[in-house]
Amino acid sequence: MKSIRSLLLIGLLQVATATAAFAADDLAKIKSAGALKIGTEGTYAPFTYHDASNQLTGFDVEIGRAIAQKLGVKAEFIEGKWDGLIAGLDANRYDAVINEVAVTDARKQKYDFSEPYIVSHAALIVRSDNSSIKGFDDLKGKKSANTLTSNFGKIAAAHGAEVVPVQGFNESIDLLTSGRVDATVNDSLSFLDFKKHKPDAKVKIAAVETASDSSDHSAVLIRKGNPELQAAINKALAEIKADGTYAKISEKYFGKDVSK
Repeated sequence: MKSIRSLLLIGLLQVATATAAFAADDLAKIKSAGALKIGTEGTYAPFTYHDASNQLTGFDVEIGRAIAQKLGVKAEFIEGKWDGLIAGLDANRYDAVINEVAVTDARKQKYDFSEPYIVSHAALIVRSDNSSIKGFDDLKGKKSANTLTSNFGKIAAAHGAEVVPVQGFNESIDLLTSGRVDATVNDSLSFLDFKKHKPDAKVKIAAVETASDSSDHSAVLIRKGNPELQAAINKALAEIKADGTYAKISEKYFGKDVSK
């Protein structure tokens, strides 16, 4: 007859084994299921949206599919509103969020990120015929259209601009082209997308702020405790950059490499 001590040890081993299985890296589960479940908005062009035929597409969608392919599985997208998108990881609705999620210290406390795969800079945008504003310091005493709570608005104000409040990028451009403001400090990726669709628009980038505190680095967001999945996604990202897949997708949506 087994001693109480032996039975206790067996019980502890069984609990430890069950716990280890429960905490197993998500990569194994993804491989077993044959699908990488990805949370995304589907309403945030050009990153994730529905085209004229209502098919989900976009920069992040294609990146997600390319990553899944490198993992040897299919990409399965689950759409949701931004407010609850990241929380969907906690509810195990999907394995990752790919939706231009900026890497922040607050998010890193609760989640893990892949290596950044896209970088957005603060761009100083002016009318094409403006030759007096060449850099951020030239904003002093000028009017800049910006949303009041954005980092871009804070950058404009820090350089001495009078911030004219707007609701978003398109309104900023409207005020700029109509001559009601002198400039807008805005997302370089939004500008690239805008020029992609309206190449004849009479606006240009006068300068780009490349300081690390004014650049947003976005990455794939996953649950903590998945080092194998994190490594596999990083490997996949490195491979699609090396084989030209990333450059092709980036050129398609932005006309340039947006990983730097």
